[in-house]
Amino acid sequence: MMFFDDVASVANIASSAETSIFVIPDSIDVQIPQALILKPEEKASITIEQVRDVLQIVQKKQLSEIFVMVRPADALNLEAANALLKTLEEPQKRVHFVLVTSTPSKLLPTVLSRSAIYFLRESADSIRDINVDKKTLAFAKKLIVAKPHELFDLAEEITKKKDNVRQFTLGILGAAIEVLYKTYLINQKAVFLNKLPKFLSAYDAINNNGHIKLHLVADLM
Repeated sequence: MMFFDDVASVANIASSAETSIFVIPDSIDVQIPQALILKPEEKASITIEQVRDVLQIVQKKQLSEIFVMVRPADALNLEAANALLKTLEEPQKRVHFVLVTSTPSKLLPTVLSRSAIYFLRESADSIRDINVDKKTLAFAKKLIVAKPHELFDLAEEITKKKDNVRQFTLGILGAAIEVLYKTYLINQKAVFLNKLPKFLSAYDAINNNGHIKLHLVADLM
């Protein structure tokens, strides 16, 4: 996780990795010459059909370097994100996926964990802002600082919600992941970075229908 200073350098930075995530405000234009573009078209989200079409093109092209820019990357629906994830897990040489978003917490943690992440420095003053409701953010912060013996009670409290418990929990974990990323970027303290794998693991397990209480306790210890 690093800062960069100029959006004109995105292509050059992205060329050093198979998958990069650039956290850039929506109002700022990003250009990558001759890149394949994935963006919402007829629907509000980027669909699995769009992802498959681009992947077919990538597999056929014989260029020295191929860039695929996904913006906003958080518009990928779940099926599309999972289809893209399979490609990211088995990257092709000379193919660079560039995911541009203003809200990295909305991306699948498994995508985050497989990507180099860059924050535009001029937006650093606002990286403390987490776009979730107060209750979700409060639980996220509690999980981050919780001692092992406190996790069971926290898991009980989180799962008291009767409706959409899984989505509520995933929202809390997603917010915690973003808090950890952004706090690390602000103060560079490794303690926040070291917590990330546990939260990514818990999110991934619960997102795949794992037992909510079990993973909140076992994965975050």
